[in-house]
Amino acid sequence: MKKQNVRTLSLIVITLTYLLVGAAVFDALESEHESRKSQALAKIEKKLIEKYSIEHNDYLLLETIVLSEVPYKAEQQWKFVGAFYYATTVLTTIGYGHSTPSTIPGKIFTIFYAMVGIPLCLVLFHSIGERLNKVSSIVIKSIKKLLKCRNTDATEIDLILVVTTLSTITITSGAAVFRSYEGWTYFNSVYYCVITLTTIGFGDMVALQRENTLNEKPEYVAFALVFILFGMAIVAASLNLFVLRFVTMNTEDERRDEAEAQQAAAGAVRLEGDVITANGSILSGQCPQEAASFTDLTSVCSCTCVSCAPCPALPFRGAQSMRKNPISLAYILPHRRNFRKSQTQHHQVTHTETQEDLCSSSEFEAVATPAHLQKRNSV
Repeated sequence: MKKQNVRTLSLIVITLTYLLVGAAVFDALESEHESRKSQALAKIEKKLIEKYSIEHNDYLLLETIVLSEVPYKAEQQWKFVGAFYYATTVLTTIGYGHSTPSTIPGKIFTIFYAMVGIPLCLVLFHSIGERLNKVSSIVIKSIKKLLKCRNTDATEIDLILVVTTLSTITITSGAAVFRSYEGWTYFNSVYYCVITLTTIGFGDMVALQRENTLNEKPEYVAFALVFILFGMAIVAASLNLFVLRFVTMNTEDERRDEAEAQQAAAGAVRLEGDVITANGSILSGQCPQEAASFTDLTSVCSCTCVSCAPCPALPFRGAQSMRKNPISLAYILPHRRNFRKSQTQHHQVTHTETQEDLCSSSEFEAVATPAHLQKRNSV
């Protein structure tokens, strides 16, 4: 099995295991608190109904009104500033849920607006991440030159460390600002920054929702929008480097497999359906049968001398590679008694007699002439 397939299956198993472990941990941490909270709310509801003699239907109506008024703490959500904030949460896929379109035209426009805007925003984050990594590479090279390091190139590990540091600074500094304006604890502010910049966007904590914040604090609104856009770009650059490392590993494995396949193909020769490797072993196909036609066997020699030329009765085709370990074919070879002695004495053999090697069996030696045997032995 290829390394890419093994890595993919391993990732699937690890992800499913991670989900199961997360579910177990969240169940242990939150389920009991949820039960206590639900029981406490049920007791408070019962006391309010008994104290003010409110009917159940009236209580449900009052509950709906209270929940509907929550988004309007920051005044109207669909004025230009609030609409811009909503558009930002759509394009960045945060989706707090603090405000949602109520009209059919608004919902239809949201669908098409998201289909066009989300890819545009992803390209923006990718471009900013590339520029950030480029600047980080230049800074790393400059620092290494000042430190007189032997290798001044910026490695992937260096870039990961830089963008991780920038992401940490962005989250911690942003949490300090949100703590000041929203009145949250610093831990809750850090939690909000992480949930926002990773586009999780639960909606349990949403900035710019305090009383009339959208209209009375424009500097805070500007900071929140810039923090979301550029903070997401920095975090995306950090995450992309981790993902890029995995993709690079897969690409390297694929190239290595292709190179090995090409190298194996270069060391093999295909002949009449058989694959013969460089060391002479047959990978596929079957060995020739004794009744096979001798026309499949040819000489690798290119000269025209009598000792290496094929027998006149054998209709050889063009020069090809021989089969390995051929069987005895002497019974179909003619006698060579008619060879001219003048040619055998005048010609000096300087190469391997391939045709005689093919015919070198016990049967052939029985019918060969003594002069022929003497010449072959001398070679």
